[in-house]
Amino acid sequence: MGRPRTFDTDQAVGTAATLFAAYGYEGTSVDDLVTATGIHRGSLYKVFGSKRSLHLTALRNHLDHEIHPAAAAIATLTDPAQALTTAIASYDNGPAAGLLLLAAAERAPHDPEVAALVAEGITALEDALRPSHGDTAPQLASTVLGARLRLRAHITASPKEH
Repeated sequence: MGRPRTFDTDQAVGTAATLFAAYGYEGTSVDDLVTATGIHRGSLYKVFGSKRSLHLTALRNHLDHEIHPAAAAIATLTDPAQALTTAIASYDNGPAAGLLLLAAAERAPHDPEVAALVAEGITALEDALRPSHGDTAPQLASTVLGARLRLRAHITASPKEH
């Protein structure tokens, strides 16, 4: 009979999400995950199976607890300016800020499961903007995600040339 689990799985997933959001999938090693979560390597593999599986779990958690609730709040707004401002201010702005964007850029092109989760997150934002912006919702979702990407890269608006 094995020993009972001595760690909080949800907390471990949250910690992993924060690491993946900060350093990306490739930039986060199993050693980084072990150190940050305080979970022994064997236990980490026993519970999650692999680093990839933990990444998928963290991304799913991010969608369920951050992306979808933010999208639901945005969808209730009918004023176009307010909906867009709220989307830019709140979308992907939780403790794992950037996880969706990094997953889109780093893993989605090579991993169909990540691609499906990323598509779900982007579609949620598009659907949330549809009540206030109609057919322009997909373009505005791209604007929101682009704004988040610029902020993540510490890129501010370029000065106007004279």
